Amino acid sequence: MNDETVQPGMEETVLEAIREQAVLDSSLFLLAAGDERDVSLEAFGQDHPDQFLAPALSAKETVLLAAGLALSGRRVLVHSLSPLLVFQAYDAIRSAIAIPSLPVGFLLARAGFTGGEDGTLSQVLEDLAFLRVLPNVSVLVPSDSPSAGQLFREAVRAGGPFFLRLCKTPLPVLQRHDSAACQPGGASILREGDGVTLCACGTMVHEALKASTILSQQGIEAEVIDCYSVKPLPAQAITASVRRTGCCVVAEEHAAAGGLGGAIAELVSQSSPVPVKFVSVQDRFGQSGGAEELLEYYGLSFKEILSAASQAWTMRRR
Repeated sequence: MNDETVQPGMEETVLEAIREQAVLDSSLFLLAAGDERDVSLEAFGQDHPDQFLAPALSAKETVLLAAGLALSGRRVLVHSLSPLLVFQAYDAIRSAIAIPSLPVGFLLARAGFTGGEDGTLSQVLEDLAFLRVLPNVSVLVPSDSPSAGQLFREAVRAGGPFFLRLCKTPLPVLQRHDSAACQPGGASILREGDGVTLCACGTMVHEALKASTILSQQGIEAEVIDCYSVKPLPAQAITASVRRTGCCVVAEEHAAAGGLGGAIAELVSQSSPVPVKFVSVQDRFGQSGGAEELLEYYGLSFKEILSAASQAWTMRRR
């Protein structure tokens, strides 16, 4: 990781951004799906009682309520555990939110392995695949707290439906060379290089940076791209990079099929065909364990990125 500074977690940062937005915009309304005992959300409700509700409803019913509020002129946010929204309410999200393109944002808490101790049913490794196929929506995966806050603000400003995947574990703050805020459709080039392109999102951005340091010592200069916008994909940044390097590695805390890796493979195959290797969960469900233990167990670390980068580099097109 390229910065030792650790800030509050993504959820805390986004909740603070919601507080700020609620003061500026009285139409903002936060729904807590299954989170009525969350102390931070309860505190928001106490401060903004006319802009908060924790209904005793299923995830699907909460999404339908969000649609109704949006149709009445509200800018709605739905905070929920990722498995509840993605699997229990998918049809409602598609029919009631995505098709009419309503201004509803979904804050996906405990995505990936960050709900590890609760076991397989609480771990969602398929969410990006499910969500990015929906027209009209943005799918965003921040890699640190500042980017989470920026992406939230920009997505709210854009006005359409969006999904913000939040990691429970606090992550070190990344040093970004550009001053522009992270936004849907954007990307951050964290390290420049012409040997191999390393595309990653979320927690895996930090592992990609670790791998890039070791690759440099081995004579391979990796370009590291934080692809925090899975949809819309930052096509220009990715295409320009793979044309320089001639090969690519995609790392994500997600199933191998359908996520960021699938999106980049689709893009590269049509624009600049180069070898692409994937570091992701290979056709397996999760299991109980600590988040860091599970990441290591399922091969989501800088070591696997190093191996994939070395393989891609030997196959690169120049």
